[in-house]
Parts: sequence; C-alpha cells; structure tokens
Amino acid sequence: MADNTCLPRRRAPLSQLFQPDLPRETPVADAIGATIGVTIDGMETKVPLGTTILEAAKSMGVRIPTLCHHPDLEVAGICRICVVEVEGQKTLQAACAYPITAPVRIKTYSKAVRIARRHVLDLLLSEHCGDCYSCIRNGICELQQLAEEYGVDGFRFGHVEEPVAIDDSSFSIVRDMNKCIRCRRCVRTSIDVQEVGVLEAMNRSNKVEISTFMQKPLGNEICINCGQCINRCPTAALYANPALDQVWKALDDPNKHVVIQTAPSPRAAMGECFGLAPGTSVTYQMNTGLKRMGFDHVFDTNFTADLTIIEEGTELVLRLYKALVEGETSVALPQFTSCSPGWVKYCEHFYPEFIPNLSTAKSPQQMFGALIKTFYADKLGLDPKNIVSVALMPCSAKKFECNRPEMVDSGYQDVDFGLTTRELGKMFHQAGLDVPTMPKSDFDDPFGGATGSGLIFGATGGVMESALRTVIELVTGRKVESIFEQGDIIPVRGFEGVRYVEVKIPDVGPVPDILKHLVPNWDWLKGATLKVAVAHGTANAKKVMEDIKHGGKFSHCHFIEFMACPGGCLGGGGQPIPTSKEIRAARAKAIYSEDHELDIRKSYENPAVVKVYEEFLTDGPCGHKSHELLHTHYVARGKHIE
Repeated sequence: MADNTCLPRRRAPLSQLFQPDLPRETPVADAIGATIGVTIDGMETKVPLGTTILEAAKSMGVRIPTLCHHPDLEVAGICRICVVEVEGQKTLQAACAYPITAPVRIKTYSKAVRIARRHVLDLLLSEHCGDCYSCIRNGICELQQLAEEYGVDGFRFGHVEEPVAIDDSSFSIVRDMNKCIRCRRCVRTSIDVQEVGVLEAMNRSNKVEISTFMQKPLGNEICINCGQCINRCPTAALYANPALDQVWKALDDPNKHVVIQTAPSPRAAMGECFGLAPGTSVTYQMNTGLKRMGFDHVFDTNFTADLTIIEEGTELVLRLYKALVEGETSVALPQFTSCSPGWVKYCEHFYPEFIPNLSTAKSPQQMFGALIKTFYADKLGLDPKNIVSVALMPCSAKKFECNRPEMVDSGYQDVDFGLTTRELGKMFHQAGLDVPTMPKSDFDDPFGGATGSGLIFGATGGVMESALRTVIELVTGRKVESIFEQGDIIPVRGFEGVRYVEVKIPDVGPVPDILKHLVPNWDWLKGATLKVAVAHGTANAKKVMEDIKHGGKFSHCHFIEFMACPGGCLGGGGQPIPTSKEIRAARAKAIYSEDHELDIRKSYENPAVVKVYEEFLTDGPCGHKSHELLHTHYVARGKHIE
C-alpha cells in the first residue's frame, strides 16, 4: 500500500489560482458582487466578476467543446480544445481557465479557433488507439464525437503502431492507456474528489503519462474500486471490468438457474441508456426486459436492504446496550455502515484501526447472494452449484466485493457476477429490447416484497433515514410520521458533503417481540439523544475520520453512514455517463418519488423479511444463523474481524 504522506496535495480552487488585478482605486470589497460586460460572438451579457469564458458562454447558450473540463472537477486548462479568440490577446485562450475580470469581446468559432481545435484533435489522435468500432465507448466517446464534429477523416500526424498492454488486474476497473488523452480527469478525481491518489501524471512535456504508484497494476494498488475515474474519463482509457460474456454464457446454459437482483439506483438511471432524461424511472419495465432476456427470476435488492436495516440496527442497539448499560469500554463506537464496498476498502487502506467500528452486516448485495444459495435453493429444491446469482448494481466496486474470498458463506461464491447499469443497458440493446416501451411486471417471490426504506438506500443519507424510520418506531412505539412529516427525515437528506443530526428520544415503548431476546427494555434510552452523521465521497469521509481521530464532534456520534461515491449509489461508478450534480439530483428525485408511491415504507414492516425470520433465520436478528450468513468474518490487513 502506498504511504498516504506521499500523495499529491490537493489543488487550490479556481478562486485562489486566479486573482484578477483590480484597478488600484477600486477596493476589493467593492468588487464583490460586481458584474462585467461581455460580448460573445456578437451577443452581449453581464456576468459576475471572475466567471470563466466557458461559464459565460454556457449561460448564453453558446457551446464551447471541452475534454479536460468536467463540472465536478477543478479547472485544469490542459487539453486546449476549448480555445477561443479574446480581443487584445496575442494567442488563443483556454475558455475553461480564463476568468473575466474586465469587459471583453470573444469569438468562439472563428477560422483560427476552428483550425486550432482541429490541430489539437489531430495531435491527440496521433497518440490514440483508434479502434473505435471495437471500443467499449464507441458512440459515447467525447473524443470520437469531437473528431466527427471537426471533420477528422484520417491520422494526419501518424498513428500508434505498438500499443501498450492493457491492465485488467482489477476485478473492478480496466486501464487501457492506448486510449488515454492525458486530460487528467482521472487524476483530479482520484486526488480532489476522492482523496485516494491512486493515479498521477508522471514526467513532463510529451513524455507525460498517467500512472499508478510505482507503475503497479491497478489490482495491486490502493484503489478503492469506486469507479469515479471511469465516470469522468472522456474516452475508454478506463472502464468497468466487463461481465457481459459470462452472464450471457450462463443464460444460454439450460442447466443453469440464473437469477438477478436489481439495486434501486440503476432503475432511476437505466432510462438514460435509452435516451430518456435523467431520473426517469423504468423499474417495472426493466423487470419485463430481464425476464425476456432469460433470467429465471428477477428479485429486488431492496428486500435485503430492509434486511440490512434490521441486522445493522440490531447490531447498533447491542453495541449501545453493552456500552451504556453493561459498561463495556471496548465497544467500538460510533458504528459505521458497511454497505458501500468502496468505503469499506477505503477504511481498510487508510484507517485500519477503525475496522472494528464497521458494522459486521454484509451489504444488501452479499446478503442476497447468501440467501439465494441457501434459503431460496432449499425452497425450490435446487442444487446451489447450478444457481448463477447476478447482481445489477450502480457500482464498479461491487464487482470486487462479490469476489472477496470471505464472501462464500453459502458454501459457494455468494454472488457470481456484478453487472453495472451501463453493462445491463448494453445487454438490453444486444437483445433488441427497448426497455422504456416494455410492459410493466413485478418482482418475483419469495423476495418480491420491499419497502421505501430499502429503495432510498440509493441516495446519500438513505441508509441513515431507513435506519431511523425503523429505530424510532421500534424504540418509541410511535409512528415516525408523528415526528417527521410524511415520515421523510429531511435533515439527513441532501448533497452537502457531511451532515450531522441529533434525534431526541423523549419516551420509549415496549420492546417488540423480534428483539426481546436481546434487550429487556428500552428504559436506558429514555431521554437520550441519538447522534448520527452522513458523509458521501471519500474526501468527505476523510474529514469525518480525521475529526474522530482527534476527538472532535463526530467521535461522539453513535452511528455514521459512509458512501464512497458522491451522491451515494446513484452517483456510482457503474452508472450511465455523463454525471453531474444536476444528473445526480434528478436520479435522487426519482428514488424519493418512488418511495412515496409504496404502501410500506419501513423495513421492519416488510412481510417478506418477517417471513424469512419466521421460516429460516429463526433465532432472530443478529442470531447465530444470521451471523453465519449475513454478517462478515474476514481477515483484513492481518487482523481477524469478528
């Protein structure tokens, strides 16, 4: 593992990189809020001081092409495809990195600009492996689209003759540096967005290359598999390690019983693979498409999201009881969520001393895998070795998670293959299925039942809200709707990097039957304040972890939700490209809207979950059977974790 201290420092924001020279007679304070007159292609407007030319043009409906620029990332000004003419400047200027500090006239498509952009494209293509027809990003490659726009019909400056080897050592991410244009989006994502630093630009000038630490294979690096670099790469230099062929092979085998579980986030994004607006839900149309493709059963991952809430919530109650009532000083608090495999791997790499704080509850994906090859196999009289369990996830890290050596509690690999949203979209196209036009069909039993709590797992804060909905009702005996309007726990929602919330427990009710074997009463929680927090993106996770290390506010929390990806699962590394704050917000809106449409919105009320405890996990939540199948016992960095 690379030493954290060797990671590059975070870049300064644009406001620090560019400090415009104001007239001496104008105090800086007076310039705050000032607007500047701008003329772009003959059209006039006013923009706030410091607005970039790219931003100003966008506000006027003028499109300037970009490659290194991304709305989630800091300015780089590397690729120069966005050059424009600025009156009074001797050379063309990069629109993404030019702050407007005085009235200015700009041309965005003059002859000089068009020639320069064409030259830039020709130079990029001279070092780019141009096997577009066989490329995984064919049709959705930003470089390919610009080449078509600017009439590139050959390799004017030569072409790569000796491609370098592709790195497919990671279960999650493939690196093909033959297609890298050195825009450094992946580098800025790794350093600025996630603060992992697994990628960096090495050397200078025309010898620059994007590399891992000591040029190690990605599978041997500190990569957390989140795939955020994939979502921002403009070409196919990075892509999720595909499982399409293996899944098709299983579907074509008459001796295999193939089932699939579908996570909530892909349903709010799959429509984008068919040209629909972000946030257009196609949940039930997707079920029909999957059955037509040949899957024997289609299940809802929300079912095991509900199961996760019961197991993880019970675990939290037990930790609090041991600490507050029995006085055990060794109890690891705050308890951390463990359903994001990218976050778990981040914790293992950078904060191994806090591994005991991770909930032992498996992720919903892995809980489902264990049940499929035990409970489900017994119920249908199937031999588990003939069951192929597939998981549709918004996440490239799920590919790594299902291949972790400890994920075999069913006696077999619990989940055989992880498919990203993008991969399943491609499979639908290969099968000639137009998902948005499919008739609707429901999920299959015995795992058809799910709740709104399971559904909102897909958004940052969703796990915490789901847990609170259940914990509040089980402890207080009151409906959560009597405390939060419509049961929506708004304080834990939103896209702020870190949220901290306190929930008062003024009174308590009787212990429900499902938990009576664990705690005698709730008197010890009467009048208590439950302190929780939510963080999404590992850069924000780092802020919380450093605060905890130094005894800050978050060290006094009882429960903290961490998600590796910005926005949570709906912004996962396997979701459709492109991604932005607006797109992630649209997907979140779809998830919360569907939550309101469901009759049951609390995990503990899910009748299918209740049935599993009655028929299979008969010793209840956190009992022997559930610990055997639904909780993790693994070796991480030389320590055995119970």
